[in-house]
Amino acid sequence: MDELNISGAMLREMFLAGAALLERDKAKIDALNVFPVPDGDTGTNMCMTMQSAMKELNACKGTTVGEISQAVSLGALKGARGNSGVILSQLFRGFASALKAHDVMDEIALAEALRLGSEAAYKAVMRPKEGTMLTVSRMVAEAAQSAVNAGTNTYKLIDTIIESGDSALAMTPQLLPVLKEAGVVDSGGVGLMTIYYGFKMALDGEDIDSLMSNITVSKPEEKQISVIDSNNSVIFGDLEEIEFGYCTEFFIIRLEEELNDDILAKFRTNLMSIGDSVVVVHDSGMVKVHVHTNCPGKALQLALRYGEVDRIKIENMREQNRELQRQIKQKEQETAIVAVAAGKGIAHIFKDLSVASVIEGGQTMNPSVDTILQAIKRANARNVFILPNNSNIIFAAQQAAELAECNVIVVPTKTIMQGISAAMVFNPSSSIEGMYNDMLESISRVHSGAVTYAVRTTAYNGTSINEGDIIGILEGDIKTVAQSVHEASYDLLKRMIELQPEDTIITIFFGEDVTEEDAGVLCAKIQEEYPEAEIIVQEGGQPLYYYYFSVE
Repeated sequence: MDELNISGAMLREMFLAGAALLERDKAKIDALNVFPVPDGDTGTNMCMTMQSAMKELNACKGTTVGEISQAVSLGALKGARGNSGVILSQLFRGFASALKAHDVMDEIALAEALRLGSEAAYKAVMRPKEGTMLTVSRMVAEAAQSAVNAGTNTYKLIDTIIESGDSALAMTPQLLPVLKEAGVVDSGGVGLMTIYYGFKMALDGEDIDSLMSNITVSKPEEKQISVIDSNNSVIFGDLEEIEFGYCTEFFIIRLEEELNDDILAKFRTNLMSIGDSVVVVHDSGMVKVHVHTNCPGKALQLALRYGEVDRIKIENMREQNRELQRQIKQKEQETAIVAVAAGKGIAHIFKDLSVASVIEGGQTMNPSVDTILQAIKRANARNVFILPNNSNIIFAAQQAAELAECNVIVVPTKTIMQGISAAMVFNPSSSIEGMYNDMLESISRVHSGAVTYAVRTTAYNGTSINEGDIIGILEGDIKTVAQSVHEASYDLLKRMIELQPEDTIITIFFGEDVTEEDAGVLCAKIQEEYPEAEIIVQEGGQPLYYYYFSVE
């Protein structure tokens, strides 16, 4: 029956409701992360991925479920952040592929969309783990198909999705021991079910207006990417498609006597209807006008109603853009590096190592696929190495690499320290394969440590951790728990040095909440105990993490 099918308008409402619920509950989802560090951000990453999808959806003029799902898929892919965000984007990608040719969605199409979404997500993950949002997506898809085979209709199918998803979520601690130990279900699975609950609210006709007001599409990431050219100059700017091509400036002189503020307001509104960046200033018997438009003649025609036009300047911004791109193309390098860095000090270290493009993010703000892709473009090289420097960014970097127009090599650096080590062996005169192998070898020699604080009480690998404890992390595992930063840092460094007892080089990067004096005290104590070790202290400026340590 047609009335039981989901229209494009209804699918739009479903996605908006899912995004609104995710926005509301993102902090609760963040709190479910097993690792009790302050940057546990599954909910935040999924929410920002959805916000990007909703931005694309809001711009979509299509009315079919195929057009709606394609817009959501594109937006999610561009804005995907962290592993959970990339997996979500792949779920939507499969969802959209199933609906591509559909005007409306019946129960068969919905079940197929869930199946292809789950399959796309599994294929995108190199080593998929059960007990994660992948499991939830698969079990929901399987239950939906069984329900369709049994003759359910579209609207009843949503109940099956909710029931099977909740059941799958409850099973995740049995499939992943680390979840069981921490006493939580999978956070990514909760995020996915939050979206599905939004779907149900929209289909059931529940009041979602209050939820909709919670959706705040993120502003573009301003100045997040620094590009260093051959003269060591920092360039900001985007070479995206220009909507309005002519920068038009002129004065209106010998004004009509009846000109007043109301008339100028109407003139300003008329200019905004044909362009943007509108400025209309009335001063000293003349009006100064600035507008970006595709119809400069129309702007002049509108102005002639109020007086004579003078000092006309019209510049073709598209041609200026083309010339800038030609200049950049001429400077294209053979090989360059893009690196993610958390903290101004660490960003400067990468720049000093001739990294072409530094994305400021990492632990506290995972960059999106689109942000990484833009950094690749700005690196302006035929071959680009990406140093993600965080295990939660590698997946997004790989997705960006697939979309890039140049050859992109993702070096699987999981820490800032590994990234710095890889950048240090970069040699543009070597072959691409040779450089990649050199980087892999260099990161294999680095032991990485970090010191931060626990954001909640939990248990991890048999260790009881209380909220507020200072924790030392070695190669991704919590190795020490203490009551003071100095105690945890000293204990962690000793453990790391024991892994590399001879010819030890220790680098201490102190964060924004640590003074240089405190770092010096720690350095002196370690130097006293290990006089043969070479110790380097540098300001990292990283947030939330008191120290990053490198021992090699």
